[in-house]
Amino acid sequence: MLEEQQVSESSNMKWYVIRAISGKENKVREYIEAEMKNPDFAQYVSQVLIPTEKVYQVRNGRKVTKERSSMPGYVLIEANLIGEIPHILRNTPNVIGFLQEKNNRPIPIRPSEMNRILGTMDERQAMDEEILTPYYVGDSIRVVFGPFTGFSGVIEDVNPDKRKLKVMVMIFGRKSPLELSFTQVEKE
Repeated sequence: MLEEQQVSESSNMKWYVIRAISGKENKVREYIEAEMKNPDFAQYVSQVLIPTEKVYQVRNGRKVTKERSSMPGYVLIEANLIGEIPHILRNTPNVIGFLQEKNNRPIPIRPSEMNRILGTMDERQAMDEEILTPYYVGDSIRVVFGPFTGFSGVIEDVNPDKRKLKVMVMIFGRKSPLELSFTQVEKE
């Protein structure tokens, strides 16, 4: 009888969105995962997920890769919200509440919406990294890598697909065009 009850409870697992203080999503996940070590809680909460994407910045001529939340302020959780479980989740440090509620009861995300979110996360992981510091025509830059290191110039054209810039720099007192990679320059 107890096994039948656990099977029906696990089949009632649905995805919910928890609103968290922006920047504290990882702390919320850590608190919930620590709570999941308690078997009474773990049978009702199966997964905690923070959608992330990889981005890179160019710092001192080096490409620095980091992960950032693609949905800042939100944490996804797969759970069966019965009994005290919603109350425990709401009172987790850095949690504001559930995204959608009706009569103080959390509303789950539609499966199609969750599949879209999970699909987008998979695409982002398979995709090349997105650049965090985009360049625009008219920006002043300084070359930090290559034979023209130390030269400054103004961006004339940006090709985001090839991650190339056309830059006008002063060489021997005249303006000369250079084609440089995003990783060879930094904004002044």
